[in-house]
Amino acid sequence: MAELRAVPGASGFFFDDQRAIKDGAERDGFAYRGDPVTPGFDRVRQAGEAISVLVELDDGTVATGDCAAVQYSGAGGRDPLFRAEEFVPVVEGPVADALVGRDADRFAESAALLEELDGPDGETGGGAASTNDGRFHTAIRYGVSQALLDAAAKARRATKTDVLADALGTDPADRPVPVFGQSGDARRDNAEKMLLKGVPVLPHGLFNSVEKVGEQGERLVEYIDWLSTRAREIAPEEYAPRFHVDVYGVLGQVFGAPYDRAEVADYFADLREAAAPFPLQVEGPMDAGGRGEQIHAMTELREGLADAGVEVDIVADEWCNTFEDVRAFVDAGAADVVQVKTPDLGGVQRSGEAVRYCEGTDTRAYLGGTCNETAESARTCAHVALATDAAQVLAKPGMGFDEGYMIVTNEMRRTLARRGDWPATGGAGGASSRSRPDAASDAGGAGDD
Repeated sequence: MAELRAVPGASGFFFDDQRAIKDGAERDGFAYRGDPVTPGFDRVRQAGEAISVLVELDDGTVATGDCAAVQYSGAGGRDPLFRAEEFVPVVEGPVADALVGRDADRFAESAALLEELDGPDGETGGGAASTNDGRFHTAIRYGVSQALLDAAAKARRATKTDVLADALGTDPADRPVPVFGQSGDARRDNAEKMLLKGVPVLPHGLFNSVEKVGEQGERLVEYIDWLSTRAREIAPEEYAPRFHVDVYGVLGQVFGAPYDRAEVADYFADLREAAAPFPLQVEGPMDAGGRGEQIHAMTELREGLADAGVEVDIVADEWCNTFEDVRAFVDAGAADVVQVKTPDLGGVQRSGEAVRYCEGTDTRAYLGGTCNETAESARTCAHVALATDAAQVLAKPGMGFDEGYMIVTNEMRRTLARRGDWPATGGAGGASSRSRPDAASDAGGAGDD
């Protein structure tokens, strides 16, 4: 690698102060009124930022990757707010110093080196570009590793899926991984778009306040009932989606602990009945304030639902950010599905390792991320999904749905065509030939592998 440069850019959405929103920040059009609560924020909602990383190879070929951070930065144990102007000198300074001159085709070695580099303040952390463990901000590791992966693929004249599969020791998927669409606040209009396009997993829903969920959770039940009805009315024939809603911990505010009591199980039974005949996943049912507390609460809820015979899958998000977090949730049996939140894991190879950790367990891996990424990072994640045959992959960036769905779906199709695995039977989001849940076969309930 001859040169590494960093260019400030725009991300696909915004940074939002999740704590301020949960505490009741009032919507003002597309903005929010009120003061921010999370350190680093100037406003409750502010424009997202990214950094494009350009790696020039010895032959003049340029590889790219994008540094990006999640919409709710600084929440749930995640790294602090990412500001491009503070990070460009870091990428072009100590990061470039460590990587320039290395062989472009040695992705695994370079990515591992990047992951272990100390931030500018060394082991003490706390600087603008480093985190509490002293390493560079996850957004830096995320974007630079994407560029390293692209560089290796260009040097080898291979797909990024092949490079990742080689690094991770995997057998890639031979069909597109099921894509998960996210609706944003336009949860009805965008859900109808998803239904018309036959999206395998939908709609996310953005239920991030008690107002949206309902004081007793009734609005969420009503919405899921509407979604099930519309799926049968307007979707393609033989359409067998999996419903997945994200409640951002709000059900914990509605019900409170303990989560294995009959009142909670009865409510989830209502959700199950509303979703029928389609399987249902509920992401982030509560936010218990720490990893250990969250694992306990999630396990309590999952066991309570199992005892009551309520077939709703529980998805881990809050406090499940790093590879170590994913491992802790999986080992505890705290979730049916874990979101591998790609910008929070650092290097893209770490996301692949997290997906692999779920193999042979009762927990499925959802390769997620955030609406606040870029087209470049979304395309790279499509390769991570294919290389690891994840259970589902997020359509990103943005909250408009169509664009992110197009980006992720088309990247997987192009890659499979290059590898000789496409076209094949099944739709754009059809499951691969190996062990992924089939929504059609478990339409009467969720949770079967």
